[in-house]
Amino acid sequence: MAALAGVSPTTVSHALSGTRTVRAETRDRVVRAAAQLGYTPNRVASGLRLRRTGVVGLASDRIATTPFAGQIVQGAQEAARERGIVLMTVDAEGDPGLEDAQLRALLDHRVDGILLARMSHQEVARPIALGEIPTVLVDAVPIGGWRVPAVAPDEHGIAVTAVTRLVAAGHRRIAFATTTDEGPASRGREAGFRSALAEAGLDGGRAPVERASSDAPGGRAAGLRLLDVPAAERPTAVFCFNDQVAMGVMQAAFALGLTVPRDCSIVGVDDLEIVAAALEPGLTTVALPHREMGRWGMSTLLDRIDGAVTDVAEPVLLACAIVERGSVGPPASAG
Repeated sequence: MAALAGVSPTTVSHALSGTRTVRAETRDRVVRAAAQLGYTPNRVASGLRLRRTGVVGLASDRIATTPFAGQIVQGAQEAARERGIVLMTVDAEGDPGLEDAQLRALLDHRVDGILLARMSHQEVARPIALGEIPTVLVDAVPIGGWRVPAVAPDEHGIAVTAVTRLVAAGHRRIAFATTTDEGPASRGREAGFRSALAEAGLDGGRAPVERASSDAPGGRAAGLRLLDVPAAERPTAVFCFNDQVAMGVMQAAFALGLTVPRDCSIVGVDDLEIVAAALEPGLTTVALPHREMGRWGMSTLLDRIDGAVTDVAEPVLLACAIVERGSVGPPASAG
């Protein structure tokens, strides 16, 4: 290969491994020669030289049972593939003890780093099993003094986006159907809901908020409490914690003889297509950036492994876009 490229064997090694700077035209000649000869690098040998395996672990709490898990894995896989890295994925099924064992197993396999992912935005303390291996959090933020790169959705911004859309449609009586689960998502979305109303000149502190389980039955229960009131008091729009809650609120509205969006506009969060696109009317919702979080997490982790990133900044909060379907319209009084 060196003879074909017209360079020394040492230059070939540097050009293919990236361990030393090589002029672009020289690298191109080496790559063309390698392709002509059908050469593929021996990653095991390269790993021995660089003390790396070229494998990164992704450890999560609930991959198999979460609709969005595939998007996070896909984003991480894309970023890994672009840099010649193999992704090894494990699922703790919500069991902290199992996750600890899986993290130790990944370390036993000598992975170069670990993406520690959550399938819903959570606060995470540092697992003892991680040791000093490069780590990045995905859909989670560190607590307990743990300093580690992290990426999560902008929960406050999610609510601002949803409420701003409803205000722009003419709504002034806007309610929030949220979850009883405590966490960054519920806190951030409620704070954003109230601040967006205040920014619009409405009384965010007195806006109706109902809490229930974060599923369709919870949404139905919250929806009935919000909507089964005299018309003059009834909210003309409901912002919902997620799409499943929004489905339940929509069912409650139909049960009360109300029409969506004429009598009540509804906005969800997630863009869970199996729900949002299947409803009639289709659900307008704020999409969570799962794929982007996976890609950002992997890119940041590989940069840390390569030594390109050493400082740890505050968690990165990704903006979320609204997906328009058919569940938002002007209030009936405006018509």
